[in-house]
Amino acid sequence: MKIGILQTGHAPDELLEQSGDYDALFRQLLDGQGFSFVTYNVVDMEFPDAITACDGWLITGSKHGAYEDHPFIPPLEAFIRDVYAADIPLVGICFGHQIIAQALGGKVEKFANGWAVGRRVYDWNGQSVALNAWHQDQVTVLPEGAQVIAHNDFCANAALVYGNRAFSTQPHPEFSPDFIDGLMTFRGKGVVPDQLLAEAHANLDKPIDSPRIADQIARFFKERTVS
Repeated sequence: MKIGILQTGHAPDELLEQSGDYDALFRQLLDGQGFSFVTYNVVDMEFPDAITACDGWLITGSKHGAYEDHPFIPPLEAFIRDVYAADIPLVGICFGHQIIAQALGGKVEKFANGWAVGRRVYDWNGQSVALNAWHQDQVTVLPEGAQVIAHNDFCANAALVYGNRAFSTQPHPEFSPDFIDGLMTFRGKGVVPDQLLAEAHANLDKPIDSPRIADQIARFFKERTVS
C-alpha cells in the first residue's frame, strides 16, 4: 500500500542530521507495516498531481497555524476535501489533525490556556494512552461527522475519527523523547514557558505508547478502522 506523506512543515535544521525531517519520523513509526511512502513537500507548494496518486494520505505536523495566511493552506484544504469525498483514507497528526477539521468545516484557534509540551496522558476510548505533544493550537469546534475518541482535561478533541474516511490525532506518536528534547532546545526556549519546558524535561524518561497508535494508524489505512 502506497502512502503519500503531505509534509506541511520542516523539522529544525539542528535536528535534521540526527532524526531526519518529519516524513522520516513517520516512515520510522510505520516501519514493518507493509507500506511504501512518497513525500510531497506541500509547505513548499509541492502537491501531488492527483488524489489517486497514492492509496492513502498522511498529513504531518507544522510550526504554522491552520488559520494563518500561507500559500499552501487553501490548496491543501481543497485536496483534503477531494480526498474525503473520494473516500480515500486520510490520517492527520497535530497540524494535520487541525487542517483536516478546518477543511471540513470545524474551527481551529490558539488555545487560551496555552501550550501542551512533552508527555501527556489521554483517555483513549476509555483506556489510558501516553503520547508526546507539542502544540498551542487546538480544534475547538468539530466538523460534521467527526467523533471524539481521545481527550484529556487540557485537550477536549485529542483524536477524531470521521467514519471510515479520516483519523487524526493532536499528539505526536512519531515524536520520540529525544526529538521532543531537541524541539525544546531549538524551538521552545523563549516561546514556551520555562516551567512547561522544565516539566516536560523531567518526564522525558517516562514510557509513551507510540507503537500502539502506530498500529491504529496502520489498521486505519488497511482496514479503515481504529478499533
